[in-house]
Amino acid sequence: MPHLKRLVSPDHYKIPRKEHKWAVKPSPGPHPKDMCIPLLVLIRDRLKYARNSREGKKIIKSGKILVDGRVRKDYKFPVGLMDVVEIPDTGDVFRIVSMSNGRLEPIKIPEKEKELKLCRIEDKRYVKGGRIQLNLHDGRNILIDQSDVNKYKTMDSLLIRIPEQEILESVRFKEGVKILIIGGRHFGEIGTLSEIKIIKGPQPNVIRYELDGRPMETLMEYAFPVGEKEPVLTIR
Repeated sequence: MPHLKRLVSPDHYKIPRKEHKWAVKPSPGPHPKDMCIPLLVLIRDRLKYARNSREGKKIIKSGKILVDGRVRKDYKFPVGLMDVVEIPDTGDVFRIVSMSNGRLEPIKIPEKEKELKLCRIEDKRYVKGGRIQLNLHDGRNILIDQSDVNKYKTMDSLLIRIPEQEILESVRFKEGVKILIIGGRHFGEIGTLSEIKIIKGPQPNVIRYELDGRPMETLMEYAFPVGEKEPVLTIR
C-alpha cells in the first residue's frame, strides 16, 4: 500500500494516533519497515527540529541531514538500527538503538563517534573476481579477499568507518561477548552471551545470556554483538 495509517504505525514513531489519519510510510531501503523511522518522523516528531511536515521537509530537502555520513534528501528515507544521524548546523549527532522499552530510540553520541558504526554480518557469498562479499544488517555489503574468509563469520559484528566502509575491528559472536537484543520480548536488553544452542532441525537456533545475574533465552537471530567486555560504541 502507498500509505500508512497512524493507528497501525510502529510504536517507535511516537506520533499522535488520532490527530491525523495518515503517517509517513518509509521508502524501500536498508531496513524493514517495522524496524525503522522515516527521516521526516525522526526530525519532526522524535528530535523536534521542525514544528510541522512543511518545515521538516524543507530541512531535509535542503541537505541539512546526514545519515551514515551521506546527505539524505528523501523525507521517507528509513533510518534504522545503528544508523548515525548528523545535523551539522547544530553539531548534534545521534545513533538509533534498540531500548528496553521495546522501541527504536535516537540517542545523542559524542562527535568523535560520528564516523563509526557497528554492523552485523548476515551472510557471506562468493562474487566475481574470487572475492568474498559480506552482507550486513543495514543492506550494505563489503568485499574482502579470500584470505580473510575465516576472519569474519556470519553473526559477527564489524566496527566500520562511514561512509568509506573501512573495517576497523570485528566483534566475534561467541560466549562471553556483550550482546544487544534486537527482537522479541527482550528487545533492547544488553547482556552477556553464555551459550549458543545450534538445533539440527526446523526449530530456530537459540542463545542463552545473562542479564544482571539472571539467565535469559532468546532466538539467535535477535543477538547483536556489541563488544568483548563493554560495547565498543555508545549505545545508551
